[in-house]
Amino acid sequence: MIETINKLNRISRQMLQEMGREPTPEELAERMEMPEDKIRKVLKIAKEPISMETPIGDDEDSHLGDFIEDRNVTAPADSAVNAAIREVVEELLDNGLTAREAKVLRMRFGIGMNTDHTLEEVG
Repeated sequence: MIETINKLNRISRQMLQEMGREPTPEELAERMEMPEDKIRKVLKIAKEPISMETPIGDDEDSHLGDFIEDRNVTAPADSAVNAAIREVVEELLDNGLTAREAKVLRMRFGIGMNTDHTLEEVG
């Protein structure tokens, strides 16, 4: 498979030089004397990885990685809402309930703790 990928890349570069554009899978299949579906499969497998540091734009002051969303990070708006809710809950627990009631709720729901507790543990 590696040999096929290398041959495909070599022929693709040659055809690019000859035609001034990227060859279609159909043209590559004809030149390599292979079925077009196999060429498409090899092209799919052979896609080369691209660096996250690849410059974007003319100024080269931004990189590809700058435009890729990190889905593991909480959005700033969500983070602000969560902080506001946390403040309100803390305020209510501190001022709106007895110390015992607040402790029960904190334990049951894990507020300000590493984990929540079962009803049996709270009891």
